[in-house]
Amino acid sequence: MRPIYLDYNATTPIAPGVVDAMLPFLRDDFGNPSSSHMLGRRAHDAIETARGEVATLIGAHPDEIVFTSGGTEASNLAIRGTARRGTEKLPIVTSHIEHPATDGPCALLAQRGYPLKRLGARPDGIVDLDEAAATIRAGAGLVTLIHAQNEIGTLQPVAEIAALAHEQGALLHIDAAQSVGKVPVDVQSMGVDLLSIAGHKLYAPKGVGALYIRRGVALEPLLRGAGQESGRRPGTENVPYIVGLGEACRLAAIRLGDETHEIESLANELLERLRRGVPDLMLVGHPTQRLPNTLNVLFPGVSGRQLLEACPNVLASTGSACHADREEASPILRALGIPEEKALGAVRLSLGVPTTRQDVEKAASALGAAWRAISGNSTNTAKRSKAAV
Repeated sequence: MRPIYLDYNATTPIAPGVVDAMLPFLRDDFGNPSSSHMLGRRAHDAIETARGEVATLIGAHPDEIVFTSGGTEASNLAIRGTARRGTEKLPIVTSHIEHPATDGPCALLAQRGYPLKRLGARPDGIVDLDEAAATIRAGAGLVTLIHAQNEIGTLQPVAEIAALAHEQGALLHIDAAQSVGKVPVDVQSMGVDLLSIAGHKLYAPKGVGALYIRRGVALEPLLRGAGQESGRRPGTENVPYIVGLGEACRLAAIRLGDETHEIESLANELLERLRRGVPDLMLVGHPTQRLPNTLNVLFPGVSGRQLLEACPNVLASTGSACHADREEASPILRALGIPEEKALGAVRLSLGVPTTRQDVEKAASALGAAWRAISGNSTNTAKRSKAAV
């Protein structure tokens, strides 16, 4: 059986059209965008075209887009850059279920004396709005949250959080690395001030991303150098990769709609097939307010790591961290109140544009068989599965 890739939240293949768009700038059109000659102008114009495509996808103005090396740099620039924009160390509000690209810079600022407040999440993975309101109203300079939680796919109520932040004069940064290209993202209706994008999550290369910065929002650059990206991110631009990100965003805008519904249908089918083959399988996160492609499921009585090792043709992720003598459950799942022994059974299955119905059928069958073999439930489960069919 050929490998079935169900780890699109980890990274995506580069779309063929994206490769085609990049190739001229890896070969003949190699000019420096800051050069005034023909090759430089071509590179400059290609960057500006890409900037427009990124802006269009999220409902922004082109001059509000800054290109970065990826989502991590974008989030660092947003969080650390805005925190340092004044002399007063204003409080930062985040959550307990953030990606390290947000958690890391927040922890760094806390070490440097910035007050840091963390919001809890309900068992379905959504930030508690009552707690958020009380925390933000008690004082905040920056609120930074993940839009779609990368492990469980739950979508946060961004517009409501934005209203609370702006009521207090605070800025709102959203890590949208997982959501851009999978669900509609509009910075105007969401009310965000800063938003991070990672290229390799939406069929562009690794090593390129972007930060949306609302007009009028000031931030301190992380790097010092020349005046590229309006002085907010100096350094000679990575033209081929920026062109690739722009093309990926253009294609994503076309995909949103029919292809999103198709991926959601396949994800639902995968979940139902798994439930038929694995009694007491548990879906983590909100049942509907979630990414259409993401399933984080808990296999009872086994560890997710053991399950995937026994099923090597299904390429997916677990939330656990393996050490020499033990295995630890995902901190995100533990923050949702899931007991350690249950959380160890987590497997994240994330679908993508190339995923087929045949992939879903084969993956569900292989995972179910591996679970039965490890858990010793082969006889009874097989009977129940046959009866359900």
